[in-house]
Amino acid sequence: MITRPTVLEVDTNAFKYNVRKIQEYIGNNVKIMPVIKANAYGTYINKLNDVINNFDIVAVANVDEAVELRDNGYLKEIFVLNQPYTDEIQKIIENDITVGICSNIFLDELGKLDEKVKVHIEIETGMGRTGVSLDNLKEYISKIKQNKNIKVEGIYTHFSSADYDDEYTKKQIKIFEEAVQEIQKELGNIKYIHCSASNGILNYPNKCFNLVRPGIILYGYNSFDKTMEKINLKPVCRLKSKITFLKEVPENTSISYSRTFITNRKTKVATIPIGYADGLRRCLSNKGEVLMNGKRVPIIGNVCMDGFLADVTDLNNVSVGDDVYIWDNENITLDEIADKCNTINYEIMSTISYRVPRVFI
Repeated sequence: MITRPTVLEVDTNAFKYNVRKIQEYIGNNVKIMPVIKANAYGTYINKLNDVINNFDIVAVANVDEAVELRDNGYLKEIFVLNQPYTDEIQKIIENDITVGICSNIFLDELGKLDEKVKVHIEIETGMGRTGVSLDNLKEYISKIKQNKNIKVEGIYTHFSSADYDDEYTKKQIKIFEEAVQEIQKELGNIKYIHCSASNGILNYPNKCFNLVRPGIILYGYNSFDKTMEKINLKPVCRLKSKITFLKEVPENTSISYSRTFITNRKTKVATIPIGYADGLRRCLSNKGEVLMNGKRVPIIGNVCMDGFLADVTDLNNVSVGDDVYIWDNENITLDEIADKCNTINYEIMSTISYRVPRVFI
């Protein structure tokens, strides 16, 4: 039973709608592998088997996330995007997890196993992070072929700038296509070939190969400025709380820690129980706004660990128990919050903490 007034409302029907719109955009010959890492970008949709069972394969960031899915009863294929550590190999085998690989050390350790293991080869095409380069690819394929227990089920890469740099992304695509050709020449047809996350899907739909990895757009938010011009999505979540205390203070009253706000009039102040330990950024102190009774009101004083204060002097009929929206996707958007915090919507969403109950609607 949820008793805390602060919740993240998550609309699973909006999520399903976004999946349908993405599928329409890429065509029925391309499968969707939803990226549900970081607790499905903070939504906790990864915990709903009735939703994620609609996919043949899902993607997470690390082995522990994959093990949690198995522990929750998810039986279908799970792909770990980032090459794991060698001391996680036993978990990989025990939980039938498919993993990305690119290092010789990890490959050698997999080759020592008696059990079969499924892998996707990661290609370095210009992300500058991890992956096998074209120069080393033949040698890497040769090492894989020496290990009969390793089954290559996928080839993939990551675009670094598919939201704005067409020339660079096309270079990445060219390198990836060369790598795919080389691998298939040596290993035959590969089950999954994928390079596109949200930006790649929207800007290079003809280069989706046979699998895509949508992330932020699954949840109905912009992956770049022109997202909604390309595809009609529905935001999945709203962050809300309630007023738990009201008081009226005179002019020249200091508000919250460090006295960063001093009232310049008689002021009605509302206390709202969501703070930086919940994911409400401290940088919104004296800068952010929230929505009450359909109107914006300013955050005043420093945001605290467990709550913040707002000036509700200009609101009529404000009461303890009134809803307070941090973002409602209409009057205040997730992107507006991110801009004020000098970050991106991904970071705001994925860092709403475990202290905030998720309510599925």
